[in-house]
Amino acid sequence: MRWFLKHSPSRHDVSVHRSPSMGVLLSMGLLAGLTVGVGSDDSVSADDLQSVTATSFRSSDASVRDVRSTGRSSRSLRETPTVTAIRRASPSVVNLHGQKTIRTTAASMAGGAPDSFRQVNGMGTGVVIDPRGYVITNYHVVEDVNELNVTLHNGEATRADLIASDPQSDLALVKLRGQGPFPTIPRGHSDDLMIGETVIAIGNAFGYVHTSTEGIISALHRDVPVNETQQYRDLIQTSAGINPGNSGGPLLNIDGEMIGVNVAVRVGAQQIAFAIPIDQVLDTVTEMINRHNDRRMVIGMDGSAVSRGGLQVTRLSDGGSAQQAGLQTGDRLVRINQQDIADPLNYALSVLEVGPGDPMQVEFEREGEFFQTQLATAVSSQEFGDPAAALAWQVVGVSVRPAGKSFVHRMNSRLQTNYRGGLIVTDVRAGSAASEQGITAGDVLLGIHVWQTAGLEDLAEILDQPNIRRGSKAKFYLVRKDQTLYGHLQLASQGNQLTRR
Repeated sequence: MRWFLKHSPSRHDVSVHRSPSMGVLLSMGLLAGLTVGVGSDDSVSADDLQSVTATSFRSSDASVRDVRSTGRSSRSLRETPTVTAIRRASPSVVNLHGQKTIRTTAASMAGGAPDSFRQVNGMGTGVVIDPRGYVITNYHVVEDVNELNVTLHNGEATRADLIASDPQSDLALVKLRGQGPFPTIPRGHSDDLMIGETVIAIGNAFGYVHTSTEGIISALHRDVPVNETQQYRDLIQTSAGINPGNSGGPLLNIDGEMIGVNVAVRVGAQQIAFAIPIDQVLDTVTEMINRHNDRRMVIGMDGSAVSRGGLQVTRLSDGGSAQQAGLQTGDRLVRINQQDIADPLNYALSVLEVGPGDPMQVEFEREGEFFQTQLATAVSSQEFGDPAAALAWQVVGVSVRPAGKSFVHRMNSRLQTNYRGGLIVTDVRAGSAASEQGITAGDVLLGIHVWQTAGLEDLAEILDQPNIRRGSKAKFYLVRKDQTLYGHLQLASQGNQLTRR
């Protein structure tokens, strides 16, 4: 595909970090003494000394001989549990950075323009939870970021796309671009944490990538208010050093397992920081992926976790795709499209890999026997309740939602334009015209042919034009980051079955 640059205004980058309104931002040693008593008499003969067995905390193996000969201690003697834990978890920690548009309130307070906006640099941390490249981070790290850039542990640079988010819990799921598998974080539990146990934080602190700090769990079940409308609940309080840029990174136990997601520090205090417990994180992320999947497709099934792995079917919709495929309540799903299902999160991610309307190969256990079936997913009415949205998916290959007024205002202010609106691309169908032209989630569709796509009503009228319905080649315009781009789409023919209601 050939892109043409239409508009690229200048911008000024300013590095900042997030500072919530209420003042919440987002070496273990051993001292041993050794005393050897040789009797009450201060005078000791050589014969007496020969009968004494010397004791020492040092080993007498080859590593100690190496210390004596080189004057340097062996690495094996210095490899503490902390070293091992950091080494185990670090490959799955990624650094996130990008630009976002913020309102400059200081200008209006000083008598300047009340609607002033500027570009700022943001940074944070993420954790890979699935080898296909799915990463958990904080919502405030990716909120309004135009283009999410990622640095992996090995220094490789890539990008990521926002998949699902939950602003209330301040969690988000993004997907790395590029070929996996990616290293994943070992996951622990947060229901058995102990006050005083050693914890480790890894993150992009102040831009210093993969910074590791150590502390203890100071308290559990902390509720921390951020502002009048948001409050973190049931957090882990830790003394580990957490700084701006650590947000979204892992809090580890001494075994190198993730027990929380670092989220905030207390302004003006030392060694007071907070993390969302891992059990809460996994439940929330699973729920928000399921909501996202429900907006994309209909399967007609609910399930719950099973101690031996997989997902047990707990409910089937009458006449739904799952029931028609032969599934019954009590069946235990073990694989989807050749991917093992370990838990509800793994199931949700596997469904996320399936496009709406695409078949899904399911393997399941029933009364000790294993079976296979093919489940035909259906396009969700939640996602495409509007006929224009359904046509956009079928003809263009995109799922879209209208851009809000504030979003359009920020976009026009940034680009110095006066667009009436736009449609934000939320998903792209594989193999579609949009996919072939490189359109990605996060792009803002401005127009097709000679018409603007300010809203779904405009899109409906465009797709109902006779030449568009025949499947013609049409010019399109979109905004990506700070640029207005255009290209040409070979639209799919609608035929008689795609009439608009």
